[in-house]
Amino acid sequence: MTVGLTDHEQAMLAGARGEGVALAMRLVVGLAEAMRAESLLPITGAHIDSCLYHGRSSLDFADRLVGGGAEVLVPTTLNVSSLDLLHPELFRGDDETRRDAKKLMDAYVAMGCEPTWTCAPYQRPDDRRPGLGDHVAWAESNAIVFANSVLGARTHRYSDFIDIAAAVTGRVPDAGLHRSENRRASVVIDVSNLPPDLLATDAAYPVIGFLVGRLCGSSIPAIVGLPATVVEYNLKALGAAAASSGSLAMFHAVGITPEAPTLEAACGGAVPPPDDERRYRVTAADCRRARDELSVSLGGESSPLLSTVSLGTPHYSVAEIRVLAGLLAGRTVHPSVDLYVSTGREVLTEAGLRGWVEPLVAAGVTFVTDTCTYITPIVRNTGGLAMTDSAKWAYYAPGNIGVDVVFGSVGECVESAVAGRLVRNEALWSGSDGPG
Repeated sequence: MTVGLTDHEQAMLAGARGEGVALAMRLVVGLAEAMRAESLLPITGAHIDSCLYHGRSSLDFADRLVGGGAEVLVPTTLNVSSLDLLHPELFRGDDETRRDAKKLMDAYVAMGCEPTWTCAPYQRPDDRRPGLGDHVAWAESNAIVFANSVLGARTHRYSDFIDIAAAVTGRVPDAGLHRSENRRASVVIDVSNLPPDLLATDAAYPVIGFLVGRLCGSSIPAIVGLPATVVEYNLKALGAAAASSGSLAMFHAVGITPEAPTLEAACGGAVPPPDDERRYRVTAADCRRARDELSVSLGGESSPLLSTVSLGTPHYSVAEIRVLAGLLAGRTVHPSVDLYVSTGREVLTEAGLRGWVEPLVAAGVTFVTDTCTYITPIVRNTGGLAMTDSAKWAYYAPGNIGVDVVFGSVGECVESAVAGRLVRNEALWSGSDGPG
């Protein structure tokens, strides 16, 4: 299919803004042809994942753009990198990787991207994140889900190199999740019968997300029965887990997210009937099985020793650091445990201004910025048991850094970190379904 281009777009393709922009435009037009888009859309912002170093090709591509004079046309944030520039001593990789990863980071800043270095750009102030109906080009799976679902912005699932190409050209294909007809839910997930005590904890949402991703794949679900008290970081955890266990790019939470005031609205008027195979009811037993699937088998040992607790995947928000500060107040992490908290540098600054960072560091917390502990060699002891409150970290860390992982709530993670052994509230996970 031939994509219709405006005179301005045709000029970019022809090299009027330099070879770097022409290269980016060729990529955007090629994607539009593959998606059978008839035209391109202007965007108001972008979030780039290509700044994470995956090898020499990552740097070669960025250098080619920079050498061709490419600069971003829209406000553009940067995802996590492979280095923590604020705490460089944490990096346990080789010098060559350190050098090339830093060069890659510098290249994206040279193109005019903002050095946010966070996987959670939506945790910025409201006037610095996209709003309902805004077209953006976001990469990083959890950010894509949050933008589409919680903010009601519109982005397709953009991958490395396409993300920066969109930022440089200010254009994306008029296709995929940019179009209203592709944003309707086709699956209904009912969680209304889950125990209220479970739904009141942070642990419920990554587990529900893990189940949603497994059930839906790339289909868009409408989730029914989430409590009205759900907060943004709960929805963040749900979306991040669903994008890990499946290939989800959007969900609707009925009565909560902006495009789902009702189930009918979320489904575009085509709600699957009650006995349809596209409807699922999540049970307490499902949640228990999902928790166990996110955890290494512990055999008969009831309280094995821990070496690591990792929180903040996606990056912790100010609200989550506040919760952690309350849980650790007056206590210290066991000397045998390394407790890492990954967060964005802007969030860390704000949490410091509120007086939470120094006491947490004194209690034994190691803050990690600019990157994440499941993708960069930071964890000091990968041979021991690791615990996390993140389904995404639990899903990827065993393969990425070779650790045995146990999933739990943030409360369970803190109790375990203080005790130096696994502590779980089994009553929370063994509850029966609620009425109805």
